[in-house]
Parts: sequence; C-alpha cells; structure tokens
Amino acid sequence: MSMLSLRLPDSLHRMVREVAAKDSISINQFIATAVAEKMSALLTEDYLEQRARRADPAGFDRILRRVPDVPPLPGDERELPRKGRRSAEKQPARRGLARR
Repeated sequence: MSMLSLRLPDSLHRMVREVAAKDSISINQFIATAVAEKMSALLTEDYLEQRARRADPAGFDRILRRVPDVPPLPGDERELPRKGRRSAEKQPARRGLARR
C-alpha cells in the first residue's frame, strides 16, 4: 500500500469527516472508496468508447431489420422530450477530472 499526503480545504475535510463518521468508516477508507468509484467510472467510459470503435454499423442494421415493426408493450413506450429541454443525446458528457 502507498501513502499519500493530501491537502483538502478545511470545509471539504470537515464534510468528509462527518460523512465518514456517519458511515462508521475512517476518512482514509472514505477517500479510498471515492477514488476507486471515480476510477471505475472513468475506466468504464474508456472501455465503452473502445467497444464503440469496434462497432459494425452494417451488422447492427442487419439485426435491426429482423425486429418486427410492432407497437411497444404497455409500459415500454418511449417518452417524447418536452419542449425547452435538451434530449440526453444532445447533452455534453460531464467529466470531473482532466484526463492524461
């Protein structure tokens, strides 16, 4: 295991201490878990981007053509975006940390 000296603003340190105490874990465990969660999210995004580059759009279209054109089952209907709201595919991806 490695040691890391970390400087946090007092207000953030206070919040981390409170949340860690509330969860009955050490500040060290809280920070280690938070870093692991962030790394997992970033690595998952990288993995999905790599998989998307290997996609076969023509193959995807061939598969979709085999799906019958029927209305969705009750409860599976797609919600149409409301006016004034941007759809999910148009929203920019959010990144918490600059990468490499």
